[in-house]
Amino acid sequence: MKRQVNRCVSAALVIMVGGAGLSGCSSNKPAGSAASSAASAARSGASAVASAASSAAASAVSSAVASAEAAAEAALANVKGGLNAKADVTLGSVVTSSGGRAEVPVGITNHDSKARRYTILINFSDQSGNLLDMIVLDVPETAAGGTAHATARSNRNLTGTITAEVRNALRY
Repeated sequence: MKRQVNRCVSAALVIMVGGAGLSGCSSNKPAGSAASSAASAARSGASAVASAASSAAASAVSSAVASAEAAAEAALANVKGGLNAKADVTLGSVVTSSGGRAEVPVGITNHDSKARRYTILINFSDQSGNLLDMIVLDVPETAAGGTAHATARSNRNLTGTITAEVRNALRY
């Protein structure tokens, strides 16, 4: 996605700079004035392209988050007979892996008298609280009274200060 945005920005800049140069060649104004006009047009065009690229990138991020959210909610909807188990789940500190993905250690304590499985929905947000990504973590059967440990990884690279929270957790 980022490559596509970069290609679009590059192509638009080439077209704008080329168009600005051509408009300078066809002008009846002195050469200095045409060059100044072309430079101004290129700056204006570059600003418009940068704005469009920023908007496209924001739209792509929003679309990716919406897609992850829909998939996560669908995964939770598939759990039959699940009981709220948010109190059974604890999160550690978020770190960024060498690959750029956000990771958070997850601890699960099964307070039930039977072995149980867990499906956990985890939100990754920026420091302003904006949702950046969401994942579903399936934890295999955890013994009665036992604990399990897992790592939740974001679906994509995230930058900045990232926080994680348990949005929902089901025990079944």
